[in-house]
Amino acid sequence: MQYSEKVMDHFAHPRNVGEIENADGVGTVGNATCGDIMQMFLKIENDVIVDVKFKTFGCGAAIATSSMATELIKGHTVKEALELTNKAVVEALDGLPPIKIHCSVLAEEAVRAALADYYTKIGREIDFEVPEKDEEACHIIPEE
Repeated sequence: MQYSEKVMDHFAHPRNVGEIENADGVGTVGNATCGDIMQMFLKIENDVIVDVKFKTFGCGAAIATSSMATELIKGHTVKEALELTNKAVVEALDGLPPIKIHCSVLAEEAVRAALADYYTKIGREIDFEVPEKDEEACHIIPEE
């Protein structure tokens, strides 16, 4: 399995690792059965993500996609962060092996889950798709 230099860099030197105390939004996705669990923490001021941190338990690709997702949304508006797709994460990392694409899906879902938590905390209607908590599913996308 061949990883790009960017994947290896974000795995070896992940950005924005950690936790934000009193975060404005926290999202957790994945499950222990599959081994990949991502937790995303957001600090939001005037609808702009001023800080973002993550904690991921999983493989190198899971860590790299979490790291890249934080880089792609930090400093952006909530609306812009909602437009983040797993494809954008994969492209920013110069690709992932097909068997690891599910990690980029988890990264997108972690961002959405954290934003949904933020919306709930401020009393805003959640007008976007939120990942369902599915303890059985492993988010593996079949190869085409």
